[in-house]
Amino acid sequence: MSEKRTIRIGLLGFGVVGQGVWKNIDKNRSALEYRLGAELAITQVVVKDASKAREVQVPAECYSDDPARVVDNPEIDIVCELMGGTGKALELTRRALQQGKIVVTANKALICEHGEELFEIARQNGGHYFFEASVAGGIPIIKTIREALVANRFKLIFGILNGTSNYILTRMEREGLSFDATLGDARKLGYVEADEALDLDGIDAAHKAVILAYLAHGKWVGLDQIICEGIRDITGEDIEIAGQLGYKIKLLAVIARDFEANQLSVRLHPALISKQEVIAGVDEVYNGVSVTGDVVGTTVLIGRGAGQDATSSSVISDIADAVFMLQGAPAPAISEEDEATYQKLADGLELAPQDQLAGRYYLRIHVKDEEGVLAKISDILAKEHISFATVNQKELEDGTAKLMVTTHKSNEAAIARAKAVLAAQSSVIGAPVSFRIFDPSKV
Repeated sequence: MSEKRTIRIGLLGFGVVGQGVWKNIDKNRSALEYRLGAELAITQVVVKDASKAREVQVPAECYSDDPARVVDNPEIDIVCELMGGTGKALELTRRALQQGKIVVTANKALICEHGEELFEIARQNGGHYFFEASVAGGIPIIKTIREALVANRFKLIFGILNGTSNYILTRMEREGLSFDATLGDARKLGYVEADEALDLDGIDAAHKAVILAYLAHGKWVGLDQIICEGIRDITGEDIEIAGQLGYKIKLLAVIARDFEANQLSVRLHPALISKQEVIAGVDEVYNGVSVTGDVVGTTVLIGRGAGQDATSSSVISDIADAVFMLQGAPAPAISEEDEATYQKLADGLELAPQDQLAGRYYLRIHVKDEEGVLAKISDILAKEHISFATVNQKELEDGTAKLMVTTHKSNEAAIARAKAVLAAQSSVIGAPVSFRIFDPSKV
């Protein structure tokens, strides 16, 4: 029997995910190496501070604060970029790919903002860029779209891509907690990013939506080109009324393609979704993605979307693909052949105008409890051809009231104009809040 090849791995960064990669490779080493037909050795770990206390113990000789020991080391077969951010991580990823190296990453922000450039560098220099862990944690959504469902054209991909926001909304619904109280618990449990805007303002999930849109349709979309809204405006009252109407409120990524018009819509926002939909039942820190293809129909994937083990599982999956490739298997990463396919997918594809997005809406309007207020609001909406489907009113102790209404079909432009007019009324307190009602069958 021939001797197994030793694959040498270098880690850039050794935080939660990096420690998970080390821990889980070590824990399952025998089975993993048997499946791969090779031995795995993490020989270099680059950190800012080697003296920092960590849960996972690493031999002192593996530690370094010099990225060159990984990026420029000819003995390193696989570079794992687990630093995060788009500064130093971008510089080091470029450098590694320029040398034709294999890079594995969990950095969704880096791919979203610089993926087009980095894939091109990899192609030009014979490098490979693996990124399964960048979207939906432990759910193999990238492999599913890129490989398992390769025969399909994707009309609709939607789902929950941020576990933190999903945890907060779940607790608010189940326990009647306020947003602030639930956020406090999420912080204590370590679910919230250091930069809270990534989770709460939808930026993290929007990065992932952009990556999925590229994989499915071959088109890179900038964050400034999509609707990106977070969960800060959602109240317990909104969740309660939604529940009474048969909905749950979820932060949803929606990627929809109209093949006849050759238009693509990519958006990330809170939405009311029917309790009958599978994705509506995805709670806590779990993620769920629904993929509708023209051949397979609808496939739903659900799993842990964050955390050390879920994300490190996807990183190790990419390491496994890289190991197979190093031993002669075809590269599953995006290659020159893939690029031609993606170019064809995106040929003539344009982004759908945001203001033409149509659907039903939920509106919350805080008003002074005066005679004729509802009639005045109805008149303002009617001028934009917006009609009520349901109306709920809650009187408050201070003599004001909150109106929670759902509409029949309208569009983004009409809703925006109506909200601006409403906000200018003396009888309306503050700015009205609106959420979309998402119905997958109507996309």
